[in-house]
Amino acid sequence: MVRTKALSYVAIAAATALTGLILLADDNSGNSTWPQWGQNPQHQGFVNANGQAIQSQLANIVYDPLVPDEQAFTGGELLAHYQVPLLDGQDVFMAFKSGDYSNPFNSQVWHEKRLHWEGGQLVEKWDFTTDWKPEPIDFSGGWEPVFHAVLANGQIYVPGLGGTVYKLNRGAGKVMTRINPFGTIDPNTFVAGPLTSDNNGNIYYNAIRLDPTQTDPITGVATTVGSWLVKVTASDGPTMVSYSTLIPDLPATCIGRFPNSVLPWPPTPDATPSTTFPCGIARTGLNVAPAIAADGTIYTVGRADNSPRYGWVIAVNPNLTRKWDTSMRDLFNDGCGVLIPIQSAPLVPEKGKCNFGAHMGVDPTTNRFGDGNVIDQSSSSPTVLPDGNVLYGSYTRYNIARGHLIKFNGTTGAVMASFDFGWDSTPAVFSHGSTYSIVIKDNHYDEEAGFYCNPSGTGNVSNTVCASTGIPAGPFYITQLNANLVPEWKFHSIETKSCTRQPDGTLSCVSDHPNGFEWCINAPAIDAQQKVYVESEDGNAYVIPPGHTGIFDMNTPGVQRLFLQLALGAAYTPLSISSDGKIYTQNAGHLFVLGQGGKEPDQQAATGSDKGNFRRGGDKDDQGDK
Repeated sequence: MVRTKALSYVAIAAATALTGLILLADDNSGNSTWPQWGQNPQHQGFVNANGQAIQSQLANIVYDPLVPDEQAFTGGELLAHYQVPLLDGQDVFMAFKSGDYSNPFNSQVWHEKRLHWEGGQLVEKWDFTTDWKPEPIDFSGGWEPVFHAVLANGQIYVPGLGGTVYKLNRGAGKVMTRINPFGTIDPNTFVAGPLTSDNNGNIYYNAIRLDPTQTDPITGVATTVGSWLVKVTASDGPTMVSYSTLIPDLPATCIGRFPNSVLPWPPTPDATPSTTFPCGIARTGLNVAPAIAADGTIYTVGRADNSPRYGWVIAVNPNLTRKWDTSMRDLFNDGCGVLIPIQSAPLVPEKGKCNFGAHMGVDPTTNRFGDGNVIDQSSSSPTVLPDGNVLYGSYTRYNIARGHLIKFNGTTGAVMASFDFGWDSTPAVFSHGSTYSIVIKDNHYDEEAGFYCNPSGTGNVSNTVCASTGIPAGPFYITQLNANLVPEWKFHSIETKSCTRQPDGTLSCVSDHPNGFEWCINAPAIDAQQKVYVESEDGNAYVIPPGHTGIFDMNTPGVQRLFLQLALGAAYTPLSISSDGKIYTQNAGHLFVLGQGGKEPDQQAATGSDKGNFRRGGDKDDQGDK
């Protein structure tokens, strides 16, 4: 499908993006460790080390033994976000879980463990049990929020209960101090998303406070009563700023979408939705890791509490004063007549098509240009580019739940370009010559997502317009973009078989994915040779070599892949690369270390199940026709 650029100012971006000097990232971008989400403070996912050939499994460790229970609860999917393995020398720091799934998510217990390479084995050195709990399952949209530590100042910082952070001695795992910006510990206050560190040892994270006694009258979930960006200095001093201060342009009243009763959308060419409701306060997205530019500017993402359709990317000065905030409303003109066909005749609804007479480019759900949504099922976080500009992967439902990647001017916040995939993505970036390239997953969900709407009830028009087989139509790509968000190449998933590792180490496979598998990566990794490392729902880890153009696949010379454990519909997960080139990846609650030498895959049965279709991140506005 030919992609149409959504923004009228893309031509400006193409003319100007490469005219300035390419700025250097923080020194940490070339560090051979992986201390945090996205590797460095800018979340660029690049490491200055050569990855090993993925010839064998060097380690296979279960960190989430509750995967079968989690899948049973969701009907087959594994809807949990996981920490990236944190790497420093011969140490590996990873989040583990225990407890049970009797009261999702509250009955689970989170741990941070230090593992150390000794005699070719990963040996546990300590196990720290935290009292951190995630936001309630109904508030997070059914997806388990991420628990994520950070290595900084020679120690490790781990989220705790009540919006607090534990500072642990990295060698022994002992508590050095508990950092509490709030004075008291309120169990309804949460560390929301990964911790980030800059090169001066400052720690940044988002926090949110809920009032379970106040519920949204439409969604029925707890009301947010406070949300903050927190900064902790290297000497453990916390300060914070409210998201209400960072987003002064939040309206009091939000506008919803059209209800299913008036499908196909828009109901008339000039219709506007009649549903309005209080926006609530400004708050962070649940799984956002703040990104820190080389000049100390902090980039984060906020939204209206009661509507993901009202979202902002925000720049914050090092002293936590607002620099700019840019709304993601009305950005994209790639809806009706562009990505979504318009029905050919009036009064004859057609599957997946806008209503007859719809204006070109509008989002059919609202009859305006499309919005970049901030949904709580996503782990998308800002990425600071080598030229100082900023990327954010937003969600949009109307383009079949693919979302949009948006490029912002780092100085002014102006929108410079977009690409029509962004959902649950923190792209990886690498510099070459006087420019850079960006790597992102690029899944086409089509039938699996029910096109631009969800069917409801029986015997109504929604079952025509929103009809879905529940089978992903594809194609599924890993895509490399240039600095203007124009594709340079696409790596196509063509594996058709779902495989499961048997107790004797052999594979049992069935051909059930004629269009390939989704890429289940939310933060790719790139090594010093510009090789791209990703995971797929087909159960394989892949290494994609550089230097290609056009579309290519696993049969191309130089592509490597290694089967891990299980073909699995799962929430997107990150991976990391160590200074000696080992690849740390995840599948079905297992931490796998891949490289040269080592051993054959463990002779053990797969944990979890490959049953069930993976659901896209939902839009809370779909509840109650908001």
